[in-house]
Amino acid sequence: MKSLVSALVAAACLSSVVAPASADVATADISASVDALFAPWNRADGPGCAVAVVNDGKVVHERGYGMANLDYGIAITPDTVFYIASVSKQFTAAAIALLAEEKKISLDDDLRKYVPEIPAYQKPILVRHLVHHTSGLRDYLELWTKSGRSYADSIPEAEAIASIARQDALDFTPGSAYYYSNSGYFLLSVIVKRASGKPLSQYAQEKIFGPLGMKNTHFHDDRSRVVPNRATAYFKNKADETAFSEFRTSYDLVGDGGVLTTVRDLVRWDQNFYQNKLGTRGAALISQLESTEPLTNGNPGEYAFGLLRREIGGMKAIGHPGTFIGFKADYVRIPAQRTSMITLCNGDVEVTKLSSSVLSAYRPTPRS
Repeated sequence: MKSLVSALVAAACLSSVVAPASADVATADISASVDALFAPWNRADGPGCAVAVVNDGKVVHERGYGMANLDYGIAITPDTVFYIASVSKQFTAAAIALLAEEKKISLDDDLRKYVPEIPAYQKPILVRHLVHHTSGLRDYLELWTKSGRSYADSIPEAEAIASIARQDALDFTPGSAYYYSNSGYFLLSVIVKRASGKPLSQYAQEKIFGPLGMKNTHFHDDRSRVVPNRATAYFKNKADETAFSEFRTSYDLVGDGGVLTTVRDLVRWDQNFYQNKLGTRGAALISQLESTEPLTNGNPGEYAFGLLRREIGGMKAIGHPGTFIGFKADYVRIPAQRTSMITLCNGDVEVTKLSSSVLSAYRPTPRS
């Protein structure tokens, strides 16, 4: 997941994007522009994407392309539920920020206060190091596959913790470097459970998804749970590249991933960045979620609270891509324009390039 996210972020920053570098797309033309870009996936015999473009609190484009389920011929719509992989991290980070607001944890707490299974390294790993990917912990998903096992396997929480705890040393002193590691966000989910007495799925429902009216969103920590309108993930069949095969997995750990949601629910999350309804601190919480932290060597941090800073068409943007178990997703926001794009896919789609393409061309009329 780490290498895929890095590749996606790099793709999003490329100056050459899919759309032609022509005149800006007017608001009235945005739907036609997005339809044209997603035309290759608008088919009845393959997977595709659900897309929403939001400007100034209004959805200016919303549509599904391709199929959510090929067995039953079910098309993707804005209400189709997708697994969003690492886009989930911002919800885990928000849960941590809210727990800190409630004084149930501190960002300066030692990780071992909540997860004593982790060894006492030369320098302590703090909760904030997990949030900003500066812990030095090795990625548990990489450790899992190096042991000869697959993402398609069920990974028990205790085994995931044990695989991290077996590492004799960190890759670097906590706080001194940035390294994208899913271990940190998985362990944040453990901290939420042990500090609040509730699994991350319940805590996020009570503190985030419920208050924002995200009725079709949850952390999927029970693989047997029935989820109406859920998309199936697909990949190209190696024996016949004109056909698709279903991606099957028993994976159900959360924190580094795990959220199932729709583009319509993510519009609600997007709008909360402008008028926060969570916690008690109003805009201060949003400022925290968007903040990075400098490294101990003085270099600027790269990663906020489950959010990455990007540049699209010369504009500052913030968001997160995700790729895992057959799904691809991207949520990106340009605060200065109050414009966002949400792309959720159940097949092999270059989501960040497409987001960059649309948002580079789209120049909404500035607010008066």
